Amino acid sequence: MQLSSTPIKGSIFRPSKRPRLLLEEEDDNNDDEDEESDLHVEPHDSTYNPESVVTEDSQSVLDPESNYMDNKYIVFESCLIDLFGSCPVCKTKCAIQKRQMGTFIALTQLCDKCNYLRQWQSQPIVGSTPVGNLMLSAATYFTGGSFIQLQRVFKAMNLQTIQYSAFRNHARNFLEPAIIHKWNLEQQNIFTQLKKEGAVALAGDMRADTPGHSAKFGSYTLMDNETNKIVDLQLIQSNEVGGSYHMEKEGLKRCLDKLDANGLAVDYIVTDRHPQIQKYLRERGITQFYDVWHFEKGLSKKLEKLSKRKECEVLKRWLKSIKNHVYWSATSSVSGPEKVAKLTSLLNHIQNIHVHNNPLFPKCEHPDVLSRDRKKWFQPGSQALYKVEKVLNNKRVVKDVAKLSHHYQTSSLEAFHSVILRFTPKNVVFPFIGMLCRLYLAAMHQNENCQREQAITTTGQAVYKFVFPKTKRGECTAKPVKTEPTYGYVKDLMVLVLDEVCLDPAPYVEELQSIPVPPPLSSQFEKPSKEHVISQHVSRFNQGEAGTQHTVLLHSETPGVSGAPHMTG
Repeated sequence: MQLSSTPIKGSIFRPSKRPRLLLEEEDDNNDDEDEESDLHVEPHDSTYNPESVVTEDSQSVLDPESNYMDNKYIVFESCLIDLFGSCPVCKTKCAIQKRQMGTFIALTQLCDKCNYLRQWQSQPIVGSTPVGNLMLSAATYFTGGSFIQLQRVFKAMNLQTIQYSAFRNHARNFLEPAIIHKWNLEQQNIFTQLKKEGAVALAGDMRADTPGHSAKFGSYTLMDNETNKIVDLQLIQSNEVGGSYHMEKEGLKRCLDKLDANGLAVDYIVTDRHPQIQKYLRERGITQFYDVWHFEKGLSKKLEKLSKRKECEVLKRWLKSIKNHVYWSATSSVSGPEKVAKLTSLLNHIQNIHVHNNPLFPKCEHPDVLSRDRKKWFQPGSQALYKVEKVLNNKRVVKDVAKLSHHYQTSSLEAFHSVILRFTPKNVVFPFIGMLCRLYLAAMHQNENCQREQAITTTGQAVYKFVFPKTKRGECTAKPVKTEPTYGYVKDLMVLVLDEVCLDPAPYVEELQSIPVPPPLSSQFEKPSKEHVISQHVSRFNQGEAGTQHTVLLHSETPGVSGAPHMTG
């Protein structure tokens, strides 16, 4: 038996309607018709009874927690036909009328013999929105998934789903307002906790959505060094500040202004060595330390370049030791001059001299070991020693060594940037609000999982995995394995959407609309007509016909290198 879409004596299931709060789609000119629109525009028919739709067995409509935790299944249409194809009273074949809306399906069964009538729906309804459709959009968005890829999977299975336009409607009206609301509440809780602890030590860094100097978005993050929680996160669009180069300073400024507005004092901040950041923090009177990894990376690049020269081959065997010495100099010292003294002592050490003139570090701390390999050491007055000394005694290097962080680093913040990639892949273009919401999701994930412990076996042994980092060039490294992450924030958001936002979205949307959204980058240009753009379209791969420009230019005069004309033929 086939399912029919022909009405059965006017008894057609239609979900109850409620006013829709539609927002203008930001940077989205998608005109695709929503699958749900057919049901929204049709008036209720005279036989419609809400109680026949929401029965005693579907009271989960009133319990969002139950809707979220309720198990869901994939059901084949042929199985529905087997279930509703015959009358449960007289066993006669019945006519079945179907209404389908994305993942939602409603069936009306009518027996022509005994007039038995039954209506059934595959999922609860909230307002006029099927809960399954909304939950599919929410689960995709809140977990950082791609609806386009999910749609391809469903299409490959011939599994019915909503259209992309419906997903965007859900995101604008329910999901993004819920994300903004939850992040604001979570951030206020973090501020309240930090204010009890006094001045905070922070790490700050910016991440661009694309490499190079053509980034559209830059997100600046401040992380609490003590707990590794995200304290604030600001999104900047390049046309707000006159170019991507200025986004990092503006992001830091907005973050610090947010902390000031909430009464949070900053003890110090650990950043990279961006010149604009150095100047801005100095003007603001905030103590700044530099991340050791960023400093060591820049120094090692210069030394590796030197080691490739023939006269500096001896430097190759010292590269790893110099890298370790930089970290040791920073973390074993408490003052800037002591860090400088330890780093510059390296110039004596590589010459096999282990007693120094600086009272802050008069002698190497390693045991006295006699080495018979004279080729290992740098020779006094050699070209190699001169070049290494020039790098290590560089004025900026010495100045920056004194400000290396001896305690906290930005490694946890760099790891958070990898979390951001899961929610905002760099090969996907997002509008401003979409990018901001996904950044907040990444921050919520980080804050929930920032203090995971190392996993242990059933016998109590710590778990490690072996990795071969590219930077180690084939050297194996043991990496601790942490316990599995949790996703409690996803459940909280799902319940918030079902329990509050979809029932009364207005206050949540108002909270979202209070965020200033910069105009798109294309707004600075005049948009030509579609016909004009198409008429100007020329492919450089089109084959020219005889007598076209390629032929004519062979006999025309073209300017020479000196500016004087010359003949090409």
